[in-house]
Amino acid sequence: MQKLTKRELTILRMITQGYGNEEISEIIFVSIHTVKAHISSIIRKLDAKNRTNAVYIAIKNHLLDE
Repeated sequence: MQKLTKRELTILRMITQGYGNEEISEIIFVSIHTVKAHISSIIRKLDAKNRTNAVYIAIKNHLLDE
């Protein structure tokens, strides 16, 4: 499992809070395409099947603990 960047962790936290891609893009002031690219990177780095599985893996491995 590769280490996530600070931005990826921010986006992953927002996904766990139920935010959609468009909401995330508006909140962090980036394009929706950039959000999708970060999510794809998160899924790849965590070897997840999808964004829901990425959240599960992150919680299970305490990646979102502050």
